Amino acid sequence: MAHPEVENAIKGFLLDQEKMAEVVDRMTKEMKMGLAKDTHPRAVIKCFVSYVQDLPTGKERGKCLALDLGGSNFRVLLVTLNGDGSADIQSKSYVFPSTLMTGTSDELFDFIAASLGNFCIENGLENEALPLGFTFSFPCQQKGINKGTLVAWTKGFNVPGVVGKNVVELLQQAIERRGEVRISIVAILNDTVGTLMSCAFHNRNCRIGLIVGTGTNACYVEKTVNAECFEHYQTSPKQSMIINCEWGAFGDNGVLDFVRTSYDRIVDKVTPNPGRQTFEKCISGMYMGEIVRLIVIEMMAKGVMFHGETSQQIQNRWSFQTAYLSDVESDPIGEYRHTNKVIREMGFLGNNEADKINLRRICEAVSSRSAKLCACGLVTLINKMNINEVVVGIDGSVYRYHPKYHDLLTMYMKQLLKPGVKFELTVSEDGSGKGAALVAATAAQSK
Repeated sequence: MAHPEVENAIKGFLLDQEKMAEVVDRMTKEMKMGLAKDTHPRAVIKCFVSYVQDLPTGKERGKCLALDLGGSNFRVLLVTLNGDGSADIQSKSYVFPSTLMTGTSDELFDFIAASLGNFCIENGLENEALPLGFTFSFPCQQKGINKGTLVAWTKGFNVPGVVGKNVVELLQQAIERRGEVRISIVAILNDTVGTLMSCAFHNRNCRIGLIVGTGTNACYVEKTVNAECFEHYQTSPKQSMIINCEWGAFGDNGVLDFVRTSYDRIVDKVTPNPGRQTFEKCISGMYMGEIVRLIVIEMMAKGVMFHGETSQQIQNRWSFQTAYLSDVESDPIGEYRHTNKVIREMGFLGNNEADKINLRRICEAVSSRSAKLCACGLVTLINKMNINEVVVGIDGSVYRYHPKYHDLLTMYMKQLLKPGVKFELTVSEDGSGKGAALVAATAAQSK
């Protein structure tokens, strides 16, 4: 058993069924506000229209480029859709010099355009006119399939002069300034939409795209008539519209305060965007390690953990990586091979078994709350669509690498869903890249 002080510290993370049901209720209300035209401006879950109305059929053909920009590196892909439900993919990753994350707009887009040019020349594509799908994983308000206005930078980016601008135009201009290749950006989408599209290419029942990685967000298929911020919502011949929820901001208006802890409030204060992305800060990989670190430090101050030991490392903000939660929780009960490694990396000798039990208990509390809140979000979307069978395409490091996350999500969703609703959670391979190419292919063909 963990120490009583540890049990007391993690109490706030152990959400019961009643609290989870309340999260679903509150999220449902917030989403309705985001979808409705008159309440959208003050809604925290924005439910942005993606302008993607066609799900893939598997019969898509042709060559498309995709650019996937979501964090500290980006990928360029050449996707050849074969018309028989298969696709061939060549890709290359490029690492950003970190100075670009806070440099000028021209530097950022010129660097991306140069990398695109290099990729095309390496693959002998410089004379082909190719459509490009641009996955841009930052909150964007779309005014069309290829018009995306940046609402706010997240994930450590802060490039002045881009917020409020159409990022497609900025990149297209950079490509044309260089004049090396003939590329037209036909679609912009975020990584959740790419994940949904890529999964739906193989699985016709996929209706939700979810990311649980550095950040978290989801998109889902809504009836077009409910997407009031789409100017043709009443007259569109197409029944469906993918909605990019931007659910990371859920709770920015205080409605999630009943599930937040004192540790969440400390983490929020030291982030570049205090008071923003409340839901995301309770769930995603960028923050889970820091929450664990704060609890451990408090337990050390009370003489409950690592008694008589000191470590400079644990005192440093953000030093406890979220990957450590996966390590600690992958040890079988009573074994500590990975836990010992984590404890040593944090600068402790760690000979005391009680410390290892306490650390595991803290990690489990933080990651199970993440999975519970994520399950609440998915259940909200499934209830909203009112369907009895659904596939959820998922990507992101937390879902991929945490040893228990898939099982926890499944378990908590079953507790909350109406009886008889069937769901399948599946990891999306080449998620946002292949998805961007599929959106580009459909956009280019419908032109």
